[in-house]
Amino acid sequence: MNKNFIFLMLTFVILFSCKKEEKKEEKREIATYSIEQFMDNESVYVENFSPDKAKLLVTSNRSGIFNIYTVPAAGGDFTPITQSDSSSIFAISYFPEDERILFRMDDNGDEIYKIYVKDGDSIQRLTPAENARALFYGWTEDETAFYYGSNQIDNRFMDLYKMDIESFTAEMIYQNAEGYDVGAISEDEKYLALSKSINTNDSDLFLYNLENKQTTKINMEQSANSAQAFSEDNQSLFYTTDVGDEFANLMKYNLAEGTSEKVLEKDWDIVGMGFSENGKYQVTYINQDAANIVEVLNTETGEMLDLPEFDNENITGINFTDNEAMALLSVGGSHTPTNTYTYDLETKKIIKITDVLNDDINQQDLVRAEVVRYPSFDGQEIPAIYYKPLNASNENPVPALVLVHGGPGGQSRQGFSSVVQYLVNHGYAILAVNNRGSSGYGKSFFQMDDQKHGEEDLQDVIEGKNWLAKQPEINGEKIGIMGGSYGGFMTMAALTFAPEEFDVGVNLYGVTNWMRTLKSIPPWWESFKESLYKEMGDPNTADSIRLKKISPLFHTENVTKPLLVLQGSQDPRVLKVESDEIVEGVRKSGVPVEYVLFEDEGHGFVKKENQIEAYEKTLEFLDKYLKGGETNPADSGANSTDKIKVDIEKD
Repeated sequence: MNKNFIFLMLTFVILFSCKKEEKKEEKREIATYSIEQFMDNESVYVENFSPDKAKLLVTSNRSGIFNIYTVPAAGGDFTPITQSDSSSIFAISYFPEDERILFRMDDNGDEIYKIYVKDGDSIQRLTPAENARALFYGWTEDETAFYYGSNQIDNRFMDLYKMDIESFTAEMIYQNAEGYDVGAISEDEKYLALSKSINTNDSDLFLYNLENKQTTKINMEQSANSAQAFSEDNQSLFYTTDVGDEFANLMKYNLAEGTSEKVLEKDWDIVGMGFSENGKYQVTYINQDAANIVEVLNTETGEMLDLPEFDNENITGINFTDNEAMALLSVGGSHTPTNTYTYDLETKKIIKITDVLNDDINQQDLVRAEVVRYPSFDGQEIPAIYYKPLNASNENPVPALVLVHGGPGGQSRQGFSSVVQYLVNHGYAILAVNNRGSSGYGKSFFQMDDQKHGEEDLQDVIEGKNWLAKQPEINGEKIGIMGGSYGGFMTMAALTFAPEEFDVGVNLYGVTNWMRTLKSIPPWWESFKESLYKEMGDPNTADSIRLKKISPLFHTENVTKPLLVLQGSQDPRVLKVESDEIVEGVRKSGVPVEYVLFEDEGHGFVKKENQIEAYEKTLEFLDKYLKGGETNPADSGANSTDKIKVDIEKD
């Protein structure tokens, strides 16, 4: 028999077999998971090593809310350290020389954090002022004290304190009477880097001499400037700036000479930078097309550190031990939750410390995000993150949601979300849009929506819906909108000002009355308030006319599509009354409205039982009104009073 014929036959058989295998893979049954299973994807934050490097300090929500645990550095079982069943507890750090633990806690989401120490079985609150907020700023160089900020003198401003770790007495290092933000502290405790917000993009950067009390402005032009770290020798300050560029570059300011030089430039924003304990490693974080990229430079050799690679996952964070021999690696992706590994830099040994994906969930059933771009109404290119259900096809078009991030000025990222995966797993495609005004795509794009909120940014969101409707795997007649905080506002703006564009809306703690929200922002936002007013408008001036015009609360008669509202009673950013009133207003029009309220949550839901109820309720709502298509108020319980417990975004 002719050899070429045999070869062709074999090739045909192989190709046919491969095609059969591909077809078989395409028809693989995708399991459907409950919200309980997705919420059992554990959220874990590994803070640091114990002084003897034998253990790691961990914050986890495995108990249902966040508590503190320890885990052996060689891997193993978690040991609970705290057992709160009400307010979440977040670990800060082991003490430098012993196993006492610093942690912070607020009151069910009110964001008035206190700092505590746990010493054996004893717990002591170190920041006693009742209505004052306290934030940890780091350990002193000699490790005999730690820095923290507190607004106990004037609730508008965070002053800088140093607390001795033996006597737990505090002394004020810097009183902030001018509305600055502390950015970095030099190791010799001689200098502070201070910033002052100009608008939501730009801020001035200053060097403050704690000895002679002199303040020196570092930037010469209006730009976005952010202090990152002082050098080990206390001779330089590293900072990022977008002066003369669309994106933030890394700069070094020479303290003695008062001069700056560019250190690193990328095609995207450099969003963070720091040094290991003795300055051997310089870590740089880049926001690359909504993904976190980490680069580590060995400052002694001038070479990039060769980090381990992980299949289909990226290193998104790194933290070195104080002896610079080990590192903690955060590793994850859009289709896999983030896990922590220890990495021995000498032996290259890697140990997986956490395994947070629920064993019930098959990794192959999760969806990888895809970055897409589409033209808006004026030709402006809009980036978005697209999640397509595995069973979606031309033959099986699925309903979809446009998801809008918090803000104003936030960004949808390529990170793992149990909620997104849950909805996608249940047959909903999701397009997380980064409309104009989103961060991460240059300062011009970021500023495009200033005092145009609810207008051009809304058009970008609508064009996202139009892009979805053109995809063959999408049922263009069943597309809803969903978002939290600013995204909740956009949801209500869409239902109010473009009532026929979307089929349903899911509003999570969204702004509905901009005049009230801008007047009632938390007092500790004082240093940022004027910048926010410049972007949104000042509610105390003639801007209030426009703010009322774009506030959905005053136009609820326009809403015609079913609405779900979710809110936390303790929310200090978007007050509960915002959701109460929008629900009342829309119900007057006879439109189906469901309201999910949690008495023990703030701006976002952190308790697992509440998350389960909130997102299960969300799916039920979508299945009823979007996938099922029920929109007739007479048949939908429009007057239901069902209530259950359940970025204006800034730290």
